[in-house]
Amino acid sequence: MHYAWIITFMGVLVLLFAHGFGRMSYSVILPFMKDHLVLTYTQTGLIATGNFIGYMLFTTFGGFLAARFGPRKVISISLLATGVTLFLTGFSNSFSFAFVTRLITGAGNGGCFVPMMSLPAAWFVARKRGLAIGIVNIGVCLGLVLSGLLLPLCIKHFGPEGWRYAWYLMGIGVFLCAFLCWGLVRNNPHEKGLRMYGEEGSNEQSAPPRTMTLFAAFRRVMTEREIWKLGCVYFMYGFSYMIYLTFFVAYLTKEIGIDAAEAGRIFAIIGFVAIFGGVLWGFVSDVMGRRYGCVCIYTVLVIAYSLPGFFTSVQASYLSAVMFGIAFSVPVLIAAAAADAVGGRLAPAALGVVTLIFAIAQIFGPFVGGWIKDATGTFRYAFMLAAAVALAGALFSLLLKKKAST
Repeated sequence: MHYAWIITFMGVLVLLFAHGFGRMSYSVILPFMKDHLVLTYTQTGLIATGNFIGYMLFTTFGGFLAARFGPRKVISISLLATGVTLFLTGFSNSFSFAFVTRLITGAGNGGCFVPMMSLPAAWFVARKRGLAIGIVNIGVCLGLVLSGLLLPLCIKHFGPEGWRYAWYLMGIGVFLCAFLCWGLVRNNPHEKGLRMYGEEGSNEQSAPPRTMTLFAAFRRVMTEREIWKLGCVYFMYGFSYMIYLTFFVAYLTKEIGIDAAEAGRIFAIIGFVAIFGGVLWGFVSDVMGRRYGCVCIYTVLVIAYSLPGFFTSVQASYLSAVMFGIAFSVPVLIAAAAADAVGGRLAPAALGVVTLIFAIAQIFGPFVGGWIKDATGTFRYAFMLAAAVALAGALFSLLLKKKAST
């Protein structure tokens, strides 16, 4: 077995702990934190925004650091930071403390996600990297599944303070994952005496990658027009999906009246479906190109957001979760397209730039969604706004390149 598949497996594990637990789990814990700490929906939205501010501050810088010093060091250190701050979030007794811990967790998450999502670009040739990145993205989906299934049980088991233990356990898991990552992850095939997977003679040693300064990497990435087009497309996803993901469980429990256990199951459906969606869209984009892959996936998102915006039935909520799970893999297509534009070595830096734009959108999404809920008394208008933004994403996707050249 080529070592590229070991890298892919570690990518699944890193994203499960760092992104699935470190980020996506907040939606499940949010209702319990809100009630116990007596927070408004605007404040809970701002806590999520704090996480995205940290993510934004480090995502681009971490990407360039990974391009210069290698993803292995950046990912391992970021996992340590994420694990510690997840654990500390369980000690929250105020809005300000929760905001700060989630802010730092966001920074650690940015340092894990961008280098890990782009690492397959250094190990797989262009015609196979979409599928590889799609497999790595399964880690995020598994994080959603485990969050939806296990966290409500943990919270119920420990009673009113159960949400604190949920943060403790996730923090310990991420902390331990950092050491496993350091032991197994490698920056490129040369470190194992191999060529990229998919090249002729893949078991032969490849030439060592050239050393690149931070300035040279910055200049190469920032002058590539395709990166800026990808940034516009990714902005639409960041704004719309965070409205949906941050408030969907609260919508189910507070507005429709579904009990927490069933809401957790609906939330878990997103992760179950997304496990297959990432691989599907990665393969589709390898075959038909990133442009048309993005158009299709954004169209599915429009349907997913519109369902809770126009219908308040339980059946519509289940269908919405399925559709959102199918289309949850926009980052897979963006990561593959960024690597196509600048190559595997600069892929972390390129993905860091477009993810910065994505992160800016995420800052505004939860805040705007929470404000709409407080102002109107319903989440429906927030979901309608998300659908309109996703439609704009489908239209912007038509500006992307049709297909990778290699």
